[in-house]
Amino acid sequence: MKPINNNAPVFNTKTILINAKPENVWTVLTNIDGWNTWLTTVSKSKLNGPLTPGTTFEWKTGGMKIRSKLHTVEPFSNFGWTGKVYDIFAIHNWTFKEVDGWTEVTVSESMEGFSARLFKKYFNKSLENGMIKSLQLLKKACE
Repeated sequence: MKPINNNAPVFNTKTILINAKPENVWTVLTNIDGWNTWLTTVSKSKLNGPLTPGTTFEWKTGGMKIRSKLHTVEPFSNFGWTGKVYDIFAIHNWTFKEVDGWTEVTVSESMEGFSARLFKKYFNKSLENGMIKSLQLLKKACE
């Protein structure tokens, strides 16, 4: 797993428990082409090849088109990518852990770059809100 930069100007991590097996949560989250069916913040997404490290994908959220690259694909446990928009470089990681028949899902992200430093307060709040919403939508899609 590519480590998140805990010292980045923009950083957050959130966790949720989902009443589903890690395999089910994994299937929903890693179906990048189907993100717009449950992740209401994403209007379009397309994986450009197999679900393996190094494969790129494009997605559109909040009116911004983002090009990302998978860095970790470890079925039912770790999934992550890097992405760049303008001068902002992001690392985004998801981890899954089975807990008494449920799945504990943790999402973490760091953002670096001039704009991330300049708008640090805004981006941190936006990232936190986005993570909470994504986790709630993932839970709804899996339960």
